[in-house]
Amino acid sequence: MRMKKYTQHLIAEIPRRSSRVGTTIGIDLGDIWSRYCTLNDRGRFRTNPFGVDKRFRDLEPVRIAMEAGTHSIWISEQIQEVGHEVIVANVRELRAISHSDRKSDKVDAEKIARYARLDPQILRPIAHRSVAQQETLTLIRARDVLVRLRTGAVNSVRGLVKPCGYRLPASSTMTFAKRCLAVLPPGLAEALGPILHQIADMTVKIEQYDREIQKLTETAYPETEALIKVYGVGHLTALTFVLTLGNK
Repeated sequence: MRMKKYTQHLIAEIPRRSSRVGTTIGIDLGDIWSRYCTLNDRGRFRTNPFGVDKRFRDLEPVRIAMEAGTHSIWISEQIQEVGHEVIVANVRELRAISHSDRKSDKVDAEKIARYARLDPQILRPIAHRSVAQQETLTLIRARDVLVRLRTGAVNSVRGLVKPCGYRLPASSTMTFAKRCLAVLPPGLAEALGPILHQIADMTVKIEQYDREIQKLTETAYPETEALIKVYGVGHLTALTFVLTLGNK
């Protein structure tokens, strides 16, 4: 049975693989497919852990350069783990790539490879935080999303009752839903009840995030202890600061 050339299970296209020590590979990262280029080869691979592993695990150690972006944190870490030198380029500072009239995935990958081979410092290399640190930072950002959603919901409820002649009492977001349900007339309580229950649920989830953040500062990130001793600095601020700096 003849295999189809392209299927949804295709992981990597590799026209010709070079495993010579000293080879430089440039990668232009994409959300679904990523393009790679050496001075002799071109190809692409799936932008997922399986595709990265299939393309780069069996190569002899080489220099691999890519631009900073959504996927560069985990891809650079995975490639480093199999023994390659990785350069993550800040191409925003490199006009030859960021402002090029011939901008495409293939062209960008080739330019990155040539610059990395000539002089890596041209690419203005950056140091990523680790994937584990990024996961923790994602927890903080997810909490921030909930806080902003809750604030928007509270402001909406306050605005919706005014055309009916009501003004809600001042209240902290912690007790807002409960106090509103206690003072609203039946018609408005029925209309706004689902939103108020969502506000209460978001408050509970935000408190869960806060407990997890405090636990992380006490276990995984003890370096936050010195920051927390500063007046006005809490667990959230201290952990955010440490993760923003990373370990470089």
